[in-house]
Amino acid sequence: MNIKSKGPKALCVIALLTAPSWALAQQDAQSGYEQEAGTVVTGTPPADLSELPAGPEVTGFISARNAEKIQVTNVAGSDTVVYLSEGTTVKASSGLFGSGKKFTTSQLSNGLPVTAKTVQWGGSLVATQIRFKNNDMKTATMIRTGTAQGFAEQTAATAALRGRFGDIDNYNVKGTTNVNFDTGKWNISETDKAELCNAASQAQGMNNALLLVVGYADSTGSEDFNQVLSEKRASKVVNHLQQACGWKPYRMLTPTGMAEADPLADNETPEGRAQNRRVAVNILVSKAVDGLN
Repeated sequence: MNIKSKGPKALCVIALLTAPSWALAQQDAQSGYEQEAGTVVTGTPPADLSELPAGPEVTGFISARNAEKIQVTNVAGSDTVVYLSEGTTVKASSGLFGSGKKFTTSQLSNGLPVTAKTVQWGGSLVATQIRFKNNDMKTATMIRTGTAQGFAEQTAATAALRGRFGDIDNYNVKGTTNVNFDTGKWNISETDKAELCNAASQAQGMNNALLLVVGYADSTGSEDFNQVLSEKRASKVVNHLQQACGWKPYRMLTPTGMAEADPLADNETPEGRAQNRRVAVNILVSKAVDGLN
C-alpha cells in the first residue's frame, strides 16, 4: 500500500467522466415544476403523504442526489428536484408491469432511470413511489457529493452515462492510494483494508470529493484473464470501501479494470510485476468546484 499526492498516468483514459460541468440554474423547488410564489417549504418532508395533493409523474434518470432529494433529468434535458420521505416506497421490476421488489431510498443511485409518483409539499415535490427496472440498477453510475456545488457537479458527472467517455482533465487528483495483490489473486490484506478506510476518511474530509477505483494486473497470463482479474480487484476494493469503510455508493465513480495497461514498473522483473498488481483509489474533485465550501 502506498499513498501518493498525484494520480497515475492512466487517469487520462478513464471512462465515465464528463467534459463540461453545468450547474443547477434554479433553486431546487423551481426545477422542472412551476411553483406558487412564497409557498416553498424547507425541512424534512412528512412520513405520511396521504393527505397531500397529487403532483405530476416525473420520468427520467437520476442526475444528482443527496440525503433527502434527487434530481431527475428527462429526455429533453429538463431537471426536476424530488424530495424523498420516510413514506416514499421504492420498487424494481423485471418489466413495466412486473411484480416489484422493494428497495430503500438510500439505494437510489445516479444514472438510474426512474419514474416517480409525487405529491405537492408546499412549493416542492415529494415522491410517494419510485419505480425502476431491476436491470437498470446494475448499470447506474454512483456519484454523490455533500454541498450545493457538489449537487450541481453530480449532474455533469452523471450525464457521462450518455457518452460513456469524458475528460479526466476536468478533475483534480487530490490523492491516490494503491493496494497491491499476489499473482492471480484479488483478496485484500488486513493492512490494506485499514489503509483503504484511511483513504476514505481522507476523502470524506474534502468538499466535493469523489472516489474513482481502477484495477490493474501485471503481464502474467492472457489479456482476457488480466482484464477479468483487474475488474475483480477493483470490485473487491469498492465493496470494502462501501461495506467496511462507510463510503456511500453514490459518491463512487464506476470502477474500471485496465488489465496490464499503464504499468508503474517494469514487468520484466518480479519487483516490477509486484508493483503493477494493484488497484488505485483516486480522490477526485472537479476543477469547477475545487476549493469551494
